[in-house]
Amino acid sequence: MRLRTLAAGMAALALALTACGDDGGGGGGGEAASIVDKAKNDKKLVIGIKFDQPGLGLRSADGSFSGFDVEMAKYIAKELGVEESGIEWKETVSANREPFLQQGQVDMVVATYSITDARKEKVSFAGPYFVAGQSLLVRADNTDITGAESLNNNKKLCSVKGSTPAKKIKEEYAKDVQLQEYDSYSKCVDALLGSQVDAVTTDDIILAGFAAANQGKLKVVGKPFSTEKYGVGLKKDDKAGRDAVNAAIEKAISDGSWKAAFEKTVGPSGYALPSPPTLEKY
Repeated sequence: MRLRTLAAGMAALALALTACGDDGGGGGGGEAASIVDKAKNDKKLVIGIKFDQPGLGLRSADGSFSGFDVEMAKYIAKELGVEESGIEWKETVSANREPFLQQGQVDMVVATYSITDARKEKVSFAGPYFVAGQSLLVRADNTDITGAESLNNNKKLCSVKGSTPAKKIKEEYAKDVQLQEYDSYSKCVDALLGSQVDAVTTDDIILAGFAAANQGKLKVVGKPFSTEKYGVGLKKDDKAGRDAVNAAIEKAISDGSWKAAFEKTVGPSGYALPSPPTLEKY
């Protein structure tokens, strides 16, 4: 009797483990092996974007979302088989992009996410879908900050936690600059408008959006002094996902959707349309 009971118990345990291990494309609490599987099976995706970057990823008062990152994310999702109605947008700031992907809180991140070797150790990237360059944002009446080299003399420089732009300036251009870090660029811009900091640094396309949104109060200065390749963040080692997203980006570029998305969102800021990026193979 005890042998039959033990055998039955082991069979039940094996069945339960099988059920738990069945990823089912991400349904039922399991995890899909690839974003491709989840998109195909669930017809839903959780996509991490910025909520506070004009022209790139912005949540409006009515709850709608707009921006170049948003348009690219919608296009990629549709190519994977997920309509816009199946997308859940999740605010993803610079400091939590890797943790959100690692923890499965988001399926992909399209949030001005620069591809770096350090980040590749934690997550995978598709793309780039855009190439920007680091620059500076100052108040419109400022005349003494003209580029990274003019940030000495204890100027106060703002950037966000989890990003590299401010550290790059301190290490390579202005060692005595005072760094102020917030958890979002919108807070840096507020501090700039309130004269609490002298400049904000990040990628030129992000700064152009804030300058446009603040109509004549702010300006972008200096030539770009870095190359920032924006990638689509995916769970580490999701090769099928990377290949599928790369194919979607290439299609968006070839069919004109990439250019149309840029002109609709970033174009009004005056930021010139750049050449389409060349996707990395790794």
